[in-house]
Amino acid sequence: MALLAVSPFTGCAAPPDRELPAPVAPPTPVVTLPPTTSPPVLPVTPTLPPTSTLPSPTVAAVAMACAGRPSADRVIGLLRGDVLPRDVSVRAVDGPLCADGWQYTVLSVSGHEELQAVSRGEPDALRLVTAGTDVCSIEVKAVAPPAIRTLACDSGTGLPPGA
Repeated sequence: MALLAVSPFTGCAAPPDRELPAPVAPPTPVVTLPPTTSPPVLPVTPTLPPTSTLPSPTVAAVAMACAGRPSADRVIGLLRGDVLPRDVSVRAVDGPLCADGWQYTVLSVSGHEELQAVSRGEPDALRLVTAGTDVCSIEVKAVAPPAIRTLACDSGTGLPPGA
């Protein structure tokens, strides 16, 4: 029988080299993006209002004598019955003065203060806008041409310089 002598060093040899697996990174997901495109660039063309070949209406800067269209009698006729009694004596002191289809007249009324009248329209279709000692009404302020508005709303005689 042979005894094997077991050496106390048996089995104590250095362990075989074990190669550790190289660390493996988790898989990186592959993301596919659509190709980058810029939004279409549209040309910028300013839009301007169409230009008119028609001349713009002019606004009279100064009221001029109406040359009988309408006559002072026609303006006085607008006032008779409603504003003026039929039997009172009335005469035009100044005017009618016209600007852009409007008229301004200063009247002398016997036994009363001077009366101002603002009318508008064609001589045969005249319409009374206002009459009195103060004719600067809302309609005159808002709608009348500047020349009539100046006569009706400025303090003083209401006449333009030199008239």
